[in-house]
Amino acid sequence: MKALVTGASGFIGRRLVLELARRGHRTACLVRPTSNTAPLRDLPVEFVIGDLGDTASLARAVKGRDHVFHLAGIIQAVDGPAFETANAAGTRNLVDACQAAAGVKRLVFVSSIAAAGPSPDRKVLTEDDEPRPVSAYGRSKLAAERVVLEAKTRMPVTIVRPPNVIGPGSKEIEVAIGLLRKRLLPALGDGRPRTSLVDVDDLVEALLLAAEDPRSAGQTYFVTDGRTYAWPEIMAAVAEELGAKRFMVKVPFAVQLLAARLAETAARLGRRPPLLTREIVRAARDYFWIYDGSKIERELGFHPRYGLRESVRRAVEESRLGRQGLAGRKREA
Repeated sequence: MKALVTGASGFIGRRLVLELARRGHRTACLVRPTSNTAPLRDLPVEFVIGDLGDTASLARAVKGRDHVFHLAGIIQAVDGPAFETANAAGTRNLVDACQAAAGVKRLVFVSSIAAAGPSPDRKVLTEDDEPRPVSAYGRSKLAAERVVLEAKTRMPVTIVRPPNVIGPGSKEIEVAIGLLRKRLLPALGDGRPRTSLVDVDDLVEALLLAAEDPRSAGQTYFVTDGRTYAWPEIMAAVAEELGAKRFMVKVPFAVQLLAARLAETAARLGRRPPLLTREIVRAARDYFWIYDGSKIERELGFHPRYGLRESVRRAVEESRLGRQGLAGRKREA
């Protein structure tokens, strides 16, 4: 495989590039000048500097490539139009570049459950259910999906919609680890199973299956570990791995909303994307995000290897190693 990965410096992209290199595939990474490529520097990969808004860089990136994994995009933005520019228009630019190159055998687009929208009345959604996104991010990802599907008569395309992705390198798990180390326990959800999950390395396996199996052309897949989880269950798993189950200060929902409002105000004044929004806080309380991942199992033979506990254990271990490495570098300095 002569692969191109957009978004290669991100959480999922790094794990995908690592596995492509491990399997001996020739891989190029589309990265911005400001991207942190340090975790990829020791791998036998090529870097192409550019972004989804730079059509010349996209032409360079797809040249000579037969498989394109499209992970680049934004999940935080100052407003709705910024989401549309990065996620929908950027995807159109990449699709156009792939079609002009004429050598792309498969485009795998990593979308999101946000494009499908939440599950009404705890119903487990399938790929056949009508999408009903409830956020600007979700609407932009759905628009990007439609761009990809419009091209399916001209080249093979596949869409993969992961739910919340956990495992080594997960920013969400890192945030949970940071809060729990400070003895802070956010009040999330109500104890009912509200979300599907997938481990990052299981997702990578699904992406490779989708890229290589002819049966996936033109298809959309949810990828999950086959279970649903309550938000407190996820936090409890992280706390157990940290040994931090006692003497926690619970952070009420109202306090989280206030923190989100302050973050939004600061971001608006600084013209930068907020790190926390009221929309994010409410999503955990007000919606169910549960999906049926059986289609990719039936059609492509995908089998998840990791459940919540294994994914959290691996994420916490990587966090510990990272902290030890940082401490060592500080001592050397």
